[in-house]
Amino acid sequence: MTPADLSRCVVRAVRCAVADGELAAGAAAPERVVVERTRPGGVGDYATPVAFQVAKAAGCPPRDVAGVLARRLGAEPGIERVEVTGAGFLNFVLPAPSAPAVIADAIKRDAVVRDACGGAGHGLPADGSEPGPGLRESVVRRSVLRLLHVQGATEPAAPTVAPAAPTVAPVAPVARRDGDVVARYGADAARWAMLAAPARETPSFSDVLLVQGEASEVFRVRYAHARSRALVRNAEQLGFHPEAGDVDDAPALLRLLADHPLVLEAAAHHRAPERLTRHLVELADALLDFQYRVLPQGDEKPSAAHRARLALAEAAGTVLAGGLALLGMDAPERL
Repeated sequence: MTPADLSRCVVRAVRCAVADGELAAGAAAPERVVVERTRPGGVGDYATPVAFQVAKAAGCPPRDVAGVLARRLGAEPGIERVEVTGAGFLNFVLPAPSAPAVIADAIKRDAVVRDACGGAGHGLPADGSEPGPGLRESVVRRSVLRLLHVQGATEPAAPTVAPAAPTVAPVAPVARRDGDVVARYGADAARWAMLAAPARETPSFSDVLLVQGEASEVFRVRYAHARSRALVRNAEQLGFHPEAGDVDDAPALLRLLADHPLVLEAAAHHRAPERLTRHLVELADALLDFQYRVLPQGDEKPSAAHRARLALAEAAGTVLAGGLALLGMDAPERL
C-alpha cells in the first residue's frame, strides 16, 4: 500500500459501506479523497477528513462515519493501523515505503508530468516572463492548471483566456516597491518567489534569490537535480548503472518520494503551488544529504547496494525535475 493507493482505498471503502448498508444510500463517495501527511503532534503517518464530507449526506455524526470506515480500512492489506481522532479524522499507519515501488511510481509519474508540461495537445504553454501587474496571477494560475492537468482535471486550460470561474483564490500581486523582479532576479528565481508564498500573500523578494549556494532554496532544488544527473554520469564512468532494489539507509528520502503523489494531489486540490515548493526543498535537502552514500568510496567495488542507491537518487532527480516543470521552471543537467 503506497500513500497514493491509500486515497483510492478510502474512496472504495466509502462506496462499499454504502452498498452494504452501513452508511445511508445518499452518502455518495467523493470522486477524490485528499490524504495528507499527519502534522507534527498528530497520530499516525497520514490523515484524511473524508468522514466530514460524507457525514451530512449520511445523516449521522462524522465520528460515526469514521468508525465505519476505520473498521473496513483496518482490514485492508498494507494498512498497519487505523485510528479515529477528534470529531472524525481518520489516521493511518503504513509500512515503510519500498524503494523499488517508489522508483517505479516516480518513473510512471514522470511521463504524466512531461505530458502536462511539454506534451502535445495539453494547451498549457510555458509561462511568459514579461513583467506587468498581472504577472504573478498568470504565474500562479498556470502552475495550478498544470497541477490540475496532472490530476486529470478538466478545468479550462488556456492561460491566455480568462476562465468562466476562477481556478485560484484572489492572487496578491508583486509589490510596486519590488519593481521588475524578472529583470532583477531572472525568470526562474522570480517565479519561485511568486509561487513559494500562498496566493493571498504578497511574495517576498531578496538578493538571496541570486545566491548560488545553500542559502537559496531555489538553488538547492535545482542543484540537487543536477547532482542526481552527475551521479549517474559518474557511475557510468565507473562501469555501473542504476538498478532498483532495496535501500535501507535513506528513510527520509524514501518517505518524501512516497509522499510526492499526495503533495501533488493536495497542491491541486487546494490550488496551492506553495505546497509543492516546500516539498521540493525538503526532497532536495534529503537528496543532497544522501548523495555521499551513492557511489563507491576508495577501493570499493560497485555492488548491488550502490546500483540500488543510484536508482533511488536518479528517481529523486526525476521527481525534482517534474516538480520544477510544474512550477514552470527548468531543471539543469549541470549547475
